Amino acid sequence: MNRFAQFSLAVVLLFTTAAPAQTTSSAKPAATANTSLPSEATVNAFLKAIFGWNQELTWKIADIKPSEAAGISQATVILNTPRGPQTLRFFITSDQKYAFPGELMPFGADPFAKTRQELKAADGPVEGPKDAAITIVEFGDLECPACKAAQPNITKLMQDEPKARLIFQNYPLESIHKWAMTGATYLDCLARENNTAAWKFIATVYDHQSEVNEQNVEQMLKGYVKEVGGNPDEVAACAAKPETEKRVREAIKLGEQLDVTSTPTFFINGRRQVGFATNSIPYDVVKSMADYEVANAK
Repeated sequence: MNRFAQFSLAVVLLFTTAAPAQTTSSAKPAATANTSLPSEATVNAFLKAIFGWNQELTWKIADIKPSEAAGISQATVILNTPRGPQTLRFFITSDQKYAFPGELMPFGADPFAKTRQELKAADGPVEGPKDAAITIVEFGDLECPACKAAQPNITKLMQDEPKARLIFQNYPLESIHKWAMTGATYLDCLARENNTAAWKFIATVYDHQSEVNEQNVEQMLKGYVKEVGGNPDEVAACAAKPETEKRVREAIKLGEQLDVTSTPTFFINGRRQVGFATNSIPYDVVKSMADYEVANAK
């Protein structure tokens, strides 16, 4: 089997074994002033050669930019499949003769140290002990069905890992979720007043997610704030302030800095895990990752 066939097969296997996370396609292709970057036309031609046979598959290029590895560029593509949108990232060598899918993995004795350091900027609602052995950061979106599907597993994980600390970091996917930013501003304001109420609010919004829409979002969210013990008028007034949206955009910026392209994305002591629904990755696999990080925490 040649490399391009392996590439195609790898993507097909991904679609048949993993439930889709929610993906964003808001990013624009990077300018190609740097001649080492492939053009959008070249990437499109490559994708057509690989996937053109599948009439059920369409795509949109989210970005083309230099990767963290010198001499290698990366392209992020949103694939629209019968199972929903999927994010595909692949890397291109400097001579543009080869491409390979997947993720660039940090290398070294402690490969996740840099990511852990960057994640110290996470400032969302917190659950777990202050002296926890490990920190789990979830980049989530209150309008995201995949985030809702992952919630029972992350709740169970926190019950099973008393030495873990969880931070929920706002990452609303505005390009596909019309009320996600409003939800994020409400959560930001409520969390600043009452951390416990913020976690109840997250759970309540997920429980009623299908009932919320762009037209009724303010009314519904105010009701959920009241339900969890917050002051709906004060939270609504806070949510409308420019500085609140600025804080949410800083949270989004942190996710972009860490190359988060879909929700939910978890960092288990710096180790990336995309998705956590029962039908996407077994609970025991993620639990084993957390157990390992706890056992080896410095």
